[in-house]
Parts: sequence; C-alpha cells; structure tokens
Amino acid sequence: MKITSTFAAASALSLMGLAATVVQAQDFQPENPECIAPSAPGGGWDFICRTTAKHLFDLGVIEGTMQVSNMTGGGGGVAYAHVSGKRNDADNLIIAASNGTTSRLAQGAYPDATPEDVDWLATFGAEYGAIAVDAGSEFQSLEDLMGAVQEDPRSVSFAGGSATGGYDHIKPLLLGKEAGLEDVRQMKYVAFSGGGEAITALLSDSVTAVSGDFSEIRGFIDSGDIRVLAVLSPERLESYPDIPTAKEQGFDVIGANWRGLYMPAGASDEAKTFWTDAIRTMTESEAFKEELKAASIEPLNNFGEDMDAFVADNIQQITDISKEIGIIN
Repeated sequence: MKITSTFAAASALSLMGLAATVVQAQDFQPENPECIAPSAPGGGWDFICRTTAKHLFDLGVIEGTMQVSNMTGGGGGVAYAHVSGKRNDADNLIIAASNGTTSRLAQGAYPDATPEDVDWLATFGAEYGAIAVDAGSEFQSLEDLMGAVQEDPRSVSFAGGSATGGYDHIKPLLLGKEAGLEDVRQMKYVAFSGGGEAITALLSDSVTAVSGDFSEIRGFIDSGDIRVLAVLSPERLESYPDIPTAKEQGFDVIGANWRGLYMPAGASDEAKTFWTDAIRTMTESEAFKEELKAASIEPLNNFGEDMDAFVADNIQQITDISKEIGIIN
C-alpha cells in the first residue's frame, strides 16, 4: 500500500503506532472510495460517513477524498438492497450502519434480506437517544409530554429519522410502555428520511416532539431552537449536565444507538482487511476520539468476529423488544 507523505509526516510526529494495522493490507488501496449514508443529509448515518471520510483522509489512510452518497428510502432498506444486489463485489464501498439497520433486519422490514447479505465491518461508538421539543413548546418535562400521551395518544406526534418500527420509533414506544399506556401502537409516529428532516418538521410545528440521537440535535440545543426533555442515558451527559435523564423523571428507559459500518459481502478479502484496519486506525486517533466526545458519543469498538457476534446479539435483543411491544408477532 502506498502511504502519502502527509501521513508519513504525521506518523513520525504522533501516529507511528496507528499506521501498523493498515500496512497489513499492502496489496490493496481503494480507488474512488465511497461511503453511502442511507438517509438524507443531517442524520446519524450521514454523520458516520462524513466523519469517517474526514478522518481517514486526514490520517492519510486513504489517498484521496471519499465521496459521501445519500441514499434514502425504506429506513435504510434501499441502500441495503442496492449494496447486496447491485454492488456486492465493490471493494471501494463502505456503508453507514446503526441500531436502525439491525432494527429493520430484526423486524423483517428489508424484503428478503438477511444479516448475512453484507459484511459487518465495525462499530466505533454509541450514543444515547433524546426526546426534544421546540423551544416554545408548552411541555416543560418528559412527565408533561407523556401525561398528554396517556390522555390521548394521538394528540402527541413524535418525529424521527428512521422508518416506522425503527429505533427512533421504538424509543417513544418504550416510554409509552413505562407511562402505563396499554396499547403503545396507538402512539403517533411520523417517519422521515433523516434526523435533519425530523427536526425541520419540529421547528415548523408539524410535529410535537422529536425522537433522535444526541449528535443529531445538539446543534439545535446550542442555538436555542429546541429543548431536550430527557436524554435516554443511565446518567446525565458530562457535556450537558443540565439535561435530565428519563430515568430520573420516572421512566426507566435507556436508548443507546451504536454507530458503525458494513461493506459488500462479496468484496475481496484484501479489501475487507484494508477497511477493517482503516477503521481501527481511525478509532485509535486522538482527533477522532475528541470528535466523538464533542458529539457525546461513547467509544464502542467491535471488529471481525466480535462485530459479527455483536450484530447477532443486537438483532436478537431488538426482536425480543419488538415482540414485547407488539411491532412484530
């Protein structure tokens, strides 16, 4: 593998240990690398691709810029079918993935698709979900919001960047269950192609609340456009200590969403080795760790067999939850 002079210089200063794993894939170097984000710009999948593209280039792991393609539809299903059906042997392609991907697989929402249709590359982080309202909303707490849901489930609309049955949908359903709602399927959820579109709907008063991941909404928190009623974490986030958890408000719901990547199952072994080592190198970079921290994303690294086991366990957990709350039989 050819290593650029930029990367060599950086390695000499601070990254000597990071390059070692990538060098293992000496007989492969991607040409015109691409990352597909299965959502509109502004969502969690888009964040994965753009962050990965930036850091792999900055580290010199890839020699040119990586194209980021947004491919919406079916809660990630359009991209999944595109990769497994039309680009199964693409060596230069990686695709953003998360709980949204495994949720749809667990629920059979990707027609005729199985987890074995792709190669699960890595996870590199996990972030907690949040429930947010417009800054001028009448709802001041999660208790207020869920009280309205109890009175009339159809009077409160939740928006999210995943399809119906996806993880952004599951999070408010779990809150509804905790609130004592007998049939959480009565709750109103509006699906969008990405977190950015869901927040736009919230700011235009088209929906009552947004169910999303913290990285998707933190910019709108900082600008004062939205208020977070609860973060679905075990404890308050270190970077936003004033935001209460759902748990401390009486709703014992934890919503952690992993961030990662998959690639075509039919890609060459050399390509799979290269991309696995590339992502591993990225996760060891201090600049990448700082970006995760700034986005309130906790490190969660899985590669190889550990990644396969992680995905299998995640799908089983979501299957069990989906059956429990009535999304699937």
